Amino acid sequence: MTNKRPLAKLDDGREPMARQVTRALRQAIVTMQIPPGEMLSEQDLAEKFGVSRSPVREALIKLSEAGLVRVLPQRGTQVVKISRAGVEDARFIREAVECAVVREAALKASPVMLAELNASLTRQRRAQRSASTEEFLSLDEEFHRLLAETAGRPKAWRMIEDVKPQMDRVRFLDMAKAVPRHVVLAQHVLIVDAIKEKDPLAAETAMHQHLSEILRSLPELAEQHPHLFETEAEASPEVLSA
Repeated sequence: MTNKRPLAKLDDGREPMARQVTRALRQAIVTMQIPPGEMLSEQDLAEKFGVSRSPVREALIKLSEAGLVRVLPQRGTQVVKISRAGVEDARFIREAVECAVVREAALKASPVMLAELNASLTRQRRAQRSASTEEFLSLDEEFHRLLAETAGRPKAWRMIEDVKPQMDRVRFLDMAKAVPRHVVLAQHVLIVDAIKEKDPLAAETAMHQHLSEILRSLPELAEQHPHLFETEAEASPEVLSA
């Protein structure tokens, strides 16, 4: 591995070690700390995290299911390049789930959860002026998690977490082009306004618009960063058996 920054520390004793390793590796891959094409070693990762190989192996299996790594026979595990098809599929699944979430949120929102959503918007406004893409994207995740909690569907967010890393890599690659911060914030405000008005149709429409933005920027980003995007040949099953 060639990354220079240390990987995230594992310090949550309440959470299974494999889940902590999965989250830390996913974050490193999404933020390009571990770049596309990098080969990963179970032993190396176990040493870096200070754990046995078992939770690392479980984490790599989860990341493989999420489409972030690929097992190459007799070669090891490789961080895959960004798949345009994978991004589009992830967005399709996420829209189906999150549109249903905001419909229910508009019908079920309590004063406490509305206050939480407003507080999240305030934090996003402050972070909009920050130089840290990671900070803003973390607050974006917090907002969408709060929507699921508002709808009484916290498990829906956990399901989304499994599919969204493909989208996150594109957004982290160049957020200014993928979905600019001021656009994200304005769309979040529309979603919360619709929930306040108890208007499920308006909430769903706002969420659809919000999650469709990435489709407009994806072709341009793939053209600007071709070395980070998977070609048809690289995505072919024949490559894996070569």
